[in-house]
Formats: sequence, C-alpha cells, structure tokens
Amino acid sequence: MNPQLLWVLLLLAATVSLFILNRPRMDVVALLVLVALPLSGVLSVAESLAGFADPSVVLIAALFVIGEGLVRTGVAFRIGEWLTLKAANDETRLLVLLMLAVASLGSVMSSTGVVAIFIPVVLNVAARMQVAPARLMMPLSFAGLISGMLTLVATPPNVVVHSELVREGGAGFGFFSFTPIGLVILAMGVAYMLLARRWLGRAEEEPGNAAQRRSLSDLIRDYRLAGRERRLRIRADSRLVGLSLGEVQLRSQRGTNVVAIERQARLRAKILSPSANLLLQAGDVLLVDLFAPGSDLLALYHEYGLEPLSLQGDYFSERAHEVGMAEVTLPPESALLGKSVLELGFRSQYGLNVVGLRRNREALVEGLLDAKLKVGDTLLVVGTWKAIRQLQGQGRDFLVLSLPAEVDEAAPAASQAPHALLSLGVMVLLMVSGVVPNVLAALIGCLLMGAFRCIDMDSAYRAIHWQSLVLIVGMLPFALALQKTGGIALAVQGLVALLGGAGPYAVLACLFLLTALIGLFISNTATAVLMAPVAIATAKALGASPYPFAMIVALAASAAFMTPISSPVNTLVLGPGHYRFGDFVRVGVPFTVLVMIVSVLLVPWLLPLH
Repeated sequence: MNPQLLWVLLLLAATVSLFILNRPRMDVVALLVLVALPLSGVLSVAESLAGFADPSVVLIAALFVIGEGLVRTGVAFRIGEWLTLKAANDETRLLVLLMLAVASLGSVMSSTGVVAIFIPVVLNVAARMQVAPARLMMPLSFAGLISGMLTLVATPPNVVVHSELVREGGAGFGFFSFTPIGLVILAMGVAYMLLARRWLGRAEEEPGNAAQRRSLSDLIRDYRLAGRERRLRIRADSRLVGLSLGEVQLRSQRGTNVVAIERQARLRAKILSPSANLLLQAGDVLLVDLFAPGSDLLALYHEYGLEPLSLQGDYFSERAHEVGMAEVTLPPESALLGKSVLELGFRSQYGLNVVGLRRNREALVEGLLDAKLKVGDTLLVVGTWKAIRQLQGQGRDFLVLSLPAEVDEAAPAASQAPHALLSLGVMVLLMVSGVVPNVLAALIGCLLMGAFRCIDMDSAYRAIHWQSLVLIVGMLPFALALQKTGGIALAVQGLVALLGGAGPYAVLACLFLLTALIGLFISNTATAVLMAPVAIATAKALGASPYPFAMIVALAASAAFMTPISSPVNTLVLGPGHYRFGDFVRVGVPFTVLVMIVSVLLVPWLLPLH
C-alpha cells in the first residue's frame, strides 16, 4: 500500500466518521475534502473541482426544480385529495393507494418532498378513519424509498451510477431501465406492508413536547369564525353583474366581507383576489364572511340576486390549498393604531381582508368593523396564499406573526397545473426517446415550467437542495483519488479473491449488502459515489457486463429501510408515526433481505451478465 493510498483511505475514514457524527454538516465535510485532496497532491485543483461541471449534478438540480413546480401548481396535493376520496374508509385500500401514489409521484420528483406532502394528508385521513398513524407512516416512507427504484431520475444515486457507466465508456441506463425491477419490488412492498402493519399498530404514541404549528382550524376557533362563512353564486339576473366589487360596497353597507371569488375557467374553478376594481360576472361564486350578527340573509340574497351554495368543513377549509390566513399584529410605532378595520385599507393595498380581531386573547365579534385598534391587538387576515406570502416584510406598520401549517400545502400557481404536467411530459418524452441528453431534457423541462409561470426564479433557486449538490461534488473526487492511487483495484482484488470462486451471483449479493450497510451511516448518494466504481471494476475483473453490477449498487443505495436515520424519508415519518428506532429495525431488516434476494435474482435476468 503506497503512502498516497494510505492518506486517501485515512481521509475517507475520517469523512465517513464525520458523516456519522453529523458534525460539522455533511456539505461542510465535502468542502473540506475538496480542499484536502489537492493540498496533499493526490489530485490537481481542476480534478478536485471537476464535479461542479458534472452533468449529473446539473441534472439533479434541475429535477429539484421540476419537483417544486409540481408542488407549486398543486399537482402533488391534488393526488393526496384523490387518495382521500378513493380510500372510502377502507384501511387496506388506503394503504395500497397511498403506496402506489407516493411511488408514482416519487419516480419523477424528490421522494423526500413527496413524503413531506403526504404526511399531513395521511394524518388527516388516519384521524377520520380512526386508524393509528403508525400503521400508515412507515408504508409511506417505504413507498418513497421504493420510488427511487422506478426510473432513472427518481433519485440521485441512479444518476450517479449512470454517469459512472458513461465515464467508463458505456451507454448508461435508459429512463425505464429500473422500472421492471422497481415494479416487482413495489408490489412486494405493498404486500409486505399489508402484513407488517399489524406490528406497527401497537407503536406507542407518546405526546410530543415540541410546540406544534397552529393550523387553520386553530385560527378559526380562536377568532370565532365558524358559522360566519357563506358561499354565494351570482345569478344571471343579479344587479351585481358588470359592477366592480368596490361599487357594490357589501362590507360597509351590509357587513358582508368578500374573502375570495371563484370564477370558472376552462379546466377548473380559479380563485381570484377580491380587489376593488374587479368586475363581477354571472356565475361567479363569492366566498363571504358575515360580520354583522343576525343579518337578514334572505333579504341579502333577494336584493343582490345571490344563490346560496353548500359548504364543506369550517370557514372555507375545503379551499385551504388556495385560500389561507395569517395573524398580524401592530407594533407601538404603527401608523395604523387608532384606526378602525374599515380604515386600514388592507384589501386595496395587499389584496387581503381583515376578518378577525383578538384583544387580550379574546376574539372581538360584535363591532369588529368599527373597533379602534390598540397596541397588542392581533388581526386575522384572509386571502390567497400568494398575497399572504407577499405581505411578509412589506410594511413597517404591522408584523406578520405566523403562518399556519397549511401554508406548506398551498399551491400559489394552481391554475398552471396543466402546464406543469405538460412540462413534465415533455421532459420524460425527451429522456425516453434519447433525442437529447438527459440533462438537456431536464433543463428544457425547467425552462417550460418557468415560461408557463409554474415556478419563478426565486422559487426555483430555493427548491434546489444545495447541501445535496455540494455533497455529491465533494464526494466525486474520492472515486478518482481511489482510482489513481490503486484503492479501487485493491478493493476489487480482495472482493474477487474472497468471492470470485462462488460465482457472480454471490458477488452481486455481497455488493448489495456492502452498499446497504454503508448507506446506514452516510447518505445514499455518497454511498453510490463510492461503490459505483468498485462495482464496475469488479465486473471487468470477472469479465462480466458492468450493467448488472452497477444496477445492484443503485438499487441497494435506495434500500435504506433498516433504520430511521438511514434516509431523510424515514426521519420525516419518525415523529408523526410515533416510532422507536427498533420499529424500523424490526420491519426494515427483513424487507431489505427480501429486496436483496429479488434484486440478485432479477437483475442478471434483465441485464445479462455476459
């Protein structure tokens, strides 16, 4: 063993140890590696920084943006709503549909993001069906992990392994190369969780001590809004048709506040902000808040030509993905102190309506419109999530105290959902056809998302998980350093000497097991970076095709089922599912063994060894 190889191995061991300790952060450790390798003379500066120009890094960044576009347009959330509708109070059907939906969506966007979207959906469904969340949260995380085995772009390790094949002169994997194996593992995962859920239903649900974010239902209760909401359609013979909302003056004359307006578009109802100059049309549906207690509703309907419609839930909660709330308080130097709610001008300036006022922790209902504001008063404003987000930091006369938990589910570009699906379809079509390289197909998808206003530049940059990209860039030089110093050759010699006589199937099983075990301690992306060169070199030493060996590493990198810390997906459900560490070990280890057996048998059949 030469001194340079010894140094690289010591640096690798130190890096893995720091990853396990998570001190400092993994991306910081990766940057330290980028500095240490060229300073020691193992690599040149250009070789160390080559990862920043790697197509796989750009592709992964672009896929983060595509996934954010699906979230912002509400595509992901609508799948959750569909799941709730189709489950129909049947736990078995819910579990099957949940895993299929999560795996399908996770095959084209970040599995971590998909699981984060579905957690509140599953909690709500579980509460309605009176099912322990523990019986659903682990199936949710397992489906998120399995989604990484369905397509080339489903998870960064797949892209990393594909890029390593290309660097070695191969053609790489196709978009659907993983799909046959992934579908088998998904079917096995669904069947397994239908049996394993009985082990999860008894998981202790200990109350958490951490403060929970307030939800819309909390705000509705605290400000006593329930029962004040109405949903009114403007009839064709209504005198409101053709008038602007400012001309109608429903708020000042009838104590009726228009919170939002539903207007039917070509494909779906569109939510409009109630600006004063908005012209009303026949068929518009007004979402209104009744300030004045004891209002003569029949007279209101008759006078303005309005038709009442049914409502679901409390205070427009069925529109929570488009219409939201925020609490606002007035600081001592605010120019709004002493003014009434009517005098504030929130609708004209910010597109929001003030519907609630709390003073000394008590909600003020009667006389709300005329109450003079004091220091310490808290106002509740209602409007579109876009307007609420823009409210933050816009004025010195008020402070936005908090946003409810539902802001994470909001879809600020909901009307662009068809265009988001079109952009996604174009990207997938380009990748499948091979007309352009995958990285260009993903960038074209991003540009289409931006052109259709599914996502803006600020949201696109925020969507990219820079820590993951820096981690990949920092770990890529290790593969080159091990290759230059003879480390990969040494590892392959040891593996072939140990298992070469047992046949390629035993080598594949050993590679899967080794990759899965390393993935318990460091990220699956870093594991793929380290193991892909070893797998390909091992295939060459055995005189076999590199594709089944590379595929095994990619599948094993996604098989992070064994502990709650082996993947961010598992960590996300740990709290909501009230799991302990041993729950994942008890359920995850047997399933990992099953996945290994299936992978070792199927991969050589689909991708011949010779």
